[in-house]
Amino acid sequence: MAVNETALPKVVSPDEWQQACNELLVKEKQLTRAQDALAAERRRLPMVAVEDSYTFTGPEGEVALIDLFDGRRQLIVYCAMLEPGASPCQGCSMVMDNIGDNLSHVNARDTTFVFTSPAPQQEILALQKRMGWKAPWYTDHGRRFADAFGAGKGFAVNVFIRDDDNGVYRTWFVTARGGELFDTHFHLLDLTPWGRQETWEDSPEGWPQTPPYEWWRMHDQYDT
Repeated sequence: MAVNETALPKVVSPDEWQQACNELLVKEKQLTRAQDALAAERRRLPMVAVEDSYTFTGPEGEVALIDLFDGRRQLIVYCAMLEPGASPCQGCSMVMDNIGDNLSHVNARDTTFVFTSPAPQQEILALQKRMGWKAPWYTDHGRRFADAFGAGKGFAVNVFIRDDDNGVYRTWFVTARGGELFDTHFHLLDLTPWGRQETWEDSPEGWPQTPPYEWWRMHDQYDT
C-alpha cells in the first residue's frame, strides 16, 4: 500500500464520535477481562525443575543461574539477540529502551529482570554506555542457556521461581510476537489512527504503511 501522509479518519458529529467510542469501549473492556483471565491462568501453570547448571559472566565476573535472582524469589530472563562481534538486534534494542533503567517497581514485588546474550561483557558494556541502558545484562556462554530455553536463532523470555532451598524452576516461556508485551512504543502507536503503520495491519485504504522491521532503528539513529 502506498504511503499517504494526508490520510485522515472520517469527520463526524460529537454525538456520533461518542457513540463509536462507546461501542469500541465494550470490546476493549472484554479484552481487558480476557487478559485478566489469561494472567490468572498463567499464575496457575505448573513448573518444571531446572536440572542442569548454567553459568554467565556479568560485570563482576562469573555467576550461576541462581545468582541472577539477586536474592529475590522470581526471575524474568530476556534472551536478547547479540552475538559476539555482531550488530545489535533493533527489535531487542527497542525492548531495552522500554525496560529503561529503573526496575524498582518490579524488584519491590520480589522479582528480578535481566538480559542475557552470547556477546562478551566488553561488547555489552560498550553498547549499554552508547544507548544509556542500565538493566542487568549477562553473557550467556556459547548461547547454552538461550538454546536450552527456547530462543533458537532469535530471542526468548523465560520466567523462573526458586524455592527455600534455592532450587530453580521454570514457570513460563514466550517468543515471537509474545515479546511485544515489553514494547510500549507499539502499544502507544496502536492507540493512534494510523497505528504502527506497518503493511501487515488491517487499516483503511490509503493509510501510511511500510514493511515492518525496515523502519526500525537504534534510538540514536532516527532523524526525528
